[in-house]
Amino acid sequence: MTYSIGELERLLRVKIHVIRYWEKEIPLIQPKRDGQGRRAYSNRDLQLFLRLKYLLYDRRFTVEGAREQLFRELAGERQDLRSQIADLRSGLLDLYFIVRRVKTDV
Repeated sequence: MTYSIGELERLLRVKIHVIRYWEKEIPLIQPKRDGQGRRAYSNRDLQLFLRLKYLLYDRRFTVEGAREQLFRELAGERQDLRSQIADLRSGLLDLYFIVRRVKTDV
């Protein structure tokens, strides 16, 4: 699902110029453009905006501090994902060798 900038304005309860400013300051937010050149924001973009709003308004981060925090959080998610992939790969290899052993025993 994609959202227009007007829909984001209603969901986030911030003005459009604030959304555009955040978009410019946070390179993680990269909306696609539709056929007429209008911004089309993804669910990921919406989640980043919601997290950014929380950091700025509730936690009182500066824009620079919020940008750094978002990068740290995303880096941590990537490490977790890499760890999960490594665990899955190890489990698949174990399963492969079990199946191989069963096939040779039969």
